[in-house]
Amino acid sequence: MKGIIEPIELVETNSIPSEAKLPTIHGDFQIRIFHESSTGLDHVALTLGDMKGADPVIIRVHSECLTGDVLGSLRCDCGAQLDSALKTIADKGWGCLLYLRQEGRGIGLHAKIQAYHLQDKGADTLDANLMLGLPADNRDYSIAASMLSSLGIPRVSLLSNNPNKKEQLERHGINVVDLVPLVVGVSAQNRFYLETKAERMGHQIDQEQLEGN
Repeated sequence: MKGIIEPIELVETNSIPSEAKLPTIHGDFQIRIFHESSTGLDHVALTLGDMKGADPVIIRVHSECLTGDVLGSLRCDCGAQLDSALKTIADKGWGCLLYLRQEGRGIGLHAKIQAYHLQDKGADTLDANLMLGLPADNRDYSIAASMLSSLGIPRVSLLSNNPNKKEQLERHGINVVDLVPLVVGVSAQNRFYLETKAERMGHQIDQEQLEGN
């Protein structure tokens, strides 16, 4: 049930932990899988370096976006944010990225593409969701808070433009010391999308950054 934090367990198969090294173009991360029993979804934690004594820990809580993260879509800034966050963590030498299976702001891939269809006809991203009878943003970050607690990360610097993400994490016991802007990947194809985030969804995006691209 949404709003209730259920225990998060490290997925194991035949007593083998679902944790391993993951070399990437940005550095050698450690990947760990967390299973959410209420949804059956597996979420990812990528960690880098020794975070003991690091206070606060720089983190990114990133929601799944197949079109942006994998297919290189320019309709959103998701792929650019994911890449930039990993680079920022690697440059710092330590940190954590959580990859949550909450496609399309939590409405799922099928509905997300339906929303794209409505956007092609002129609706903005918020109205497209509402026209489908769905929330503007259905993401729940209680799972992220549980993952951070399990990893021993109680205080964070959050790479995000979304104050709601900060508020939800704090509501579930994570001390978010600051919100670090992550405005990247701005283009003509996604400027309207980003303007909607800023003007209608409260995201902290500098208008000058949008106009300068």
